[in-house]
Formats: sequence, C-alpha cells, structure tokens
Amino acid sequence: MPYSQFDSIGKVKSAFGISTVEGVRFFPQISPCEPSTLTEFLEESLPLAIATGSEKAHSELIISPVLLEVRKILKRQISLFSGDNFDVDASVSLNGRCDFLISRSPELLEIEAPRVIIVEAKQADLKLGIGQCVAEMIAAQRFNELKENPTNTIYGSITSGTQWRFLKLEGKIVTIDLTDYSLPPIDQLLGILVWMVQNA
Repeated sequence: MPYSQFDSIGKVKSAFGISTVEGVRFFPQISPCEPSTLTEFLEESLPLAIATGSEKAHSELIISPVLLEVRKILKRQISLFSGDNFDVDASVSLNGRCDFLISRSPELLEIEAPRVIIVEAKQADLKLGIGQCVAEMIAAQRFNELKENPTNTIYGSITSGTQWRFLKLEGKIVTIDLTDYSLPPIDQLLGILVWMVQNA
C-alpha cells in the first residue's frame, strides 16, 4: 500500500507508536533569503497556478521552482527528487511515491542519505496531507538509519504552493506547527527551507 493510505494522523500514530505535539512554532528567528530570479518567475507562474487550481500545476509552477531556488542558495550541495519511488519497508506500508524529497547529498542519480526534508503537495486542505507526510518522514528516518547516516531531525511540509505548514520528527515525537506560512513573500519561506536543510 502507498503512503497515501495514511490519510489521517491517527492512522500513523497507531501504526508506528508516535506521539504528536501540536501548535508549537519550532523555528528560531530566521533570516530571510533573497531569491535570485525566482520572484520574477513567480510573478508569471503564481497567477496561472492559482487559476488552474490543480495539484500538478501548483507542484510544477510554484513548489518545484521554490525548492530549486533552495538548492541554488545552498550552492547545489543538496539533491532534490520529485515524484520518485521511496520504498523503504513495504511490510509496514512505508513505500510509494513522494512528491518531493531533499537530501543533503549532492548526488542526483539516486536517492542517498541523509534524507532531511519531505514536501507533500496538496490542492487545498493541508490537514489532509499530515498523516501521509508523517509516514514519509518516518520512512526517511528509517532510510537514513539503514544507510548508517542517521540525522537527529527530519522536517516535513504540506503545501498548496501558496500556503506551507511545517512538521518536525525527532525520535518518535512529531511536532506540528499549525501556523500556515504564506507565499508571497518568498524570502521568509526560502529562509525557513534553507534553515531546515542546514539544521536537520
């Protein structure tokens, strides 16, 4: 079964024995990151993505360009995977496709540890993506351990492209920041994403 079967946080908690902390803003004061050409690109793509309204349009015209800008800011020392199979442990349903994965490895041909950020695209109600995103974060945590390259923290985000909600997995505790961060402005969001890569 794919990650999408975890359509609620309750299903993930029951399957993996995790606990949740809700509403805590876990980011410190983060400096914004100025984009290079992304602002100009979004001026064209944002209205089109919003008008189209599909998850695919939001992924291609907003989310993917934002994550590519993060890679550019970090001097291409991270890798970004979009729509790749991430089969970690099918026996517990940690398998299927992830919308976006970011690794601190610069290798591009194959997913390498450490996986540090999972981004799940959703069309409208971000709450619907929390369970799936957490399952993918647990898979990333296990993947890093299997590859003998564990990290203390895995970060996740559920996003419509214009709204971003963030999660943090440490051990068996998932912290869910119930603040929705808007795009625009882009500089604050880029600052958060860069900080997450650097601090996972």
